[in-house]
Amino acid sequence: MRTPHRTPAASLLAVVVLLTGAQLTAAPGAYADDIPSTPPGTESTLPPPEVDGNSPGLKMRDGATLAPAKVLPLISIVESEGGEERREETSSNLKFALQAEVLFGKDSAKLTPEANSRIATIAEEIKKQNATKIRVFGFTDNLGSSAHGDVLSKQRADAVHKVLAPLLTSAGSGGITYEIRGYGEQYPIADNSTEEGRKKNRRVEVSFPRG
Repeated sequence: MRTPHRTPAASLLAVVVLLTGAQLTAAPGAYADDIPSTPPGTESTLPPPEVDGNSPGLKMRDGATLAPAKVLPLISIVESEGGEERREETSSNLKFALQAEVLFGKDSAKLTPEANSRIATIAEEIKKQNATKIRVFGFTDNLGSSAHGDVLSKQRADAVHKVLAPLLTSAGSGGITYEIRGYGEQYPIADNSTEEGRKKNRRVEVSFPRG
C-alpha cells in the first residue's frame, strides 16, 4: 500500500493496546466522558475489563464512584501535519478520515481530481485486508442548518462510494456490502468553535474490519 505523505512533523497520536476508561464521578447522576462518541456500529465489541471500585489503590473522595469501564482498543492514530488525512487502527478495525477540503470544493459534493488518488489508496488497503463490509460515513461542521448538513454529508459519502466501489469490483473483490450514511454535524471529533476544529469535523470516514 502507498502510505499517505507525512512530513517529519506528522505525529503518532496514540499507541495504546488496551485502555480502561475508568472515570470519577463526584455525585450520583454526574458523569464525565471526554471520549468522542462514535456512530452506531463502529463501537468496540470487546468486553470491558473488570475494575474493583473498592480497591485500596483507587483513591477517591468520599462518595465518589467509578463510572463504567470502557475498552478503547487503540493501536495507533496517525495524522498528517495539517490533519487532512487520519488513519486510526484498532485491534479489529481500520478507519480512514479525509477532510472535506481534500475531496470537495466548498459546500460541494463534487469530487476534486486529487480525491481519486486518495480514495484509490484506501481501496488498496481494503483489498489488502480482504474486507467485505465497508462503512462510508459523511460528516459536517455545525455551521449552517442541521438539515443542510445532513443532506450534504450523505451526498459526499455517496460520492466517495461511487469511486470506491468500482475499484474493488475491478479487483475481483466480490460479496462486498456497503453502509453509506450522512451524519451531518453529529459525532464531531474536534472543537466546532474554531476553524481548525471545524475543518477536522468536515470529513468522510471509510472504515472496515481488519483481515
